[in-house]
This record gives sequence, structure tokens and C-alpha cells, in this order.
Amino acid sequence: MSKITLITGASRGLGRNAALSVARAGGDVIITYLRNEAEARKVVTEIEALGRKAAAIQLDAGNIAAFGTFAARLETVLRDKWGRDRFDHLVNNAGHGDYALIGTMTEAQFDGLVNVHFKGVFFLTQTLLPLLADGGRIVNLSSGLTRQSFPGYGVYAAAKGAVEVLTVYMAKELGKRGIAVNTVAPGAIETDFGGGAVRDNPEINKIFADMTALGRAGVPDDIGPMIASLLSDANRWVNAQRIEVSGGQAI
Repeated sequence: MSKITLITGASRGLGRNAALSVARAGGDVIITYLRNEAEARKVVTEIEALGRKAAAIQLDAGNIAAFGTFAARLETVLRDKWGRDRFDHLVNNAGHGDYALIGTMTEAQFDGLVNVHFKGVFFLTQTLLPLLADGGRIVNLSSGLTRQSFPGYGVYAAAKGAVEVLTVYMAKELGKRGIAVNTVAPGAIETDFGGGAVRDNPEINKIFADMTALGRAGVPDDIGPMIASLLSDANRWVNAQRIEVSGGQAI
């Protein structure tokens, strides 16, 4: 029986790449999207073209009050499309960039970052635990910015740092169910994240390329296959780890 992976925020960027990588490795995928249903449907079509099953469900990863409704919708999709009541892997990927210096960060910006990147990860995982199969996997996305500092990223990085600590506690508490939990921390990646700063701004791209041992900023294909590999049985004994995938950034 194929494994089913739920990846949040997978209509674009790293989430999309991870979804396609999981499908190429033989898994089925459920993706979530915030607003762009058309792009989500394209990802579903791409996954199906690889011979795998897929579905897309709308989710605002920062709207904790809506998680119960999302879980009910997920139950319906699992039953109708797969004839199952459980999924196997959860990848907490959804996120956004909203950067400001500590002296100018507003409360609304702060709350938005924490709600999506930390509070949402906690309560979505909590909500979905009854639907996650024993022996499953959870991957939480963090950032290379928890290990190094870059002006304007303080609150974003702090929220990701909280997720890294949470990952260890999840691994401890969920171990009795055979569920492994790890953090993947990408370095600077060329996507539309944060307005496409690393991808579209040559100056920013060069800053990160120059501080990376392999001499360039990352691309989605550097990250998605690694996430898929972490979900495979070949890595079943990896647990409670922070795995940085950055090409050797700031070493």
C-alpha cells in the first residue's frame, strides 16, 4: 500500500518540489494551498502524471480556529480517494516571509509570523495526530537562519528556532507510536518566498552565494528530494534531528 504524505503550502516553492519528489519516489500526496487553487491543481496534475494519486485542500496555516474543519475535510478526502482513514507523513512546510528590523517590526507582523511558523505548526500537528498513522513521520521546516543571523529576519528565525525545539519534544512524546519527527533547515533558496528576494535580487543572491561553501544559493531541487529521502524507509532511524541543507552556508 502506498504511503500518503500531507505537505502544507505545496502549491509553489519548496512545498511543490517536495510533493513532486515524494511522488517520484513512489508516494501519494495531499497538498494544501492558501489562495492559489489553480496552481495547486497544476501540482496535482503533475503528480498524477507521475502515476501517483494526489489531492489539494485549502488551508490557512495561521488560522488555528479553522483546523478542525480542515481535519474533517481531510478525513473525507482520505476516505473518498484512498479508502483509508489515516495518512502516513506530515510535512509542515507552509510559511511566508515578512521581514523587518527589531526596531520596526509591528505586532501584526510578529503575530503573523508566529501564528504560521510556530503556533500553527503546533496546533495543526495536534489536530491531525488522530489521523496520522502509527509508524509515520513528521518533518518540520526550519531555516539556516536559526544558526546564523541576518538583519531583518529576527522574528522569523526565532519562530523557526521554536519549531526546532518543538521537534525534539514531538519526537519524544510520539515515539511510543513509532512516529519519527525531524527538522529540515534549508539555507537561502531561489524561490518566490519573501517576494523572491534570493531568486530575483542579484545582490542578495551573491551575499548568500559568497557565504556558502559550494559557491551558490540553493534551488528547490536541492531540498525536495532530501525531504522525500527523509520520509523513506532507508532513513527510518533518523529521529529528533535538525538537518541543515544549505550547501555549507556560513561555515
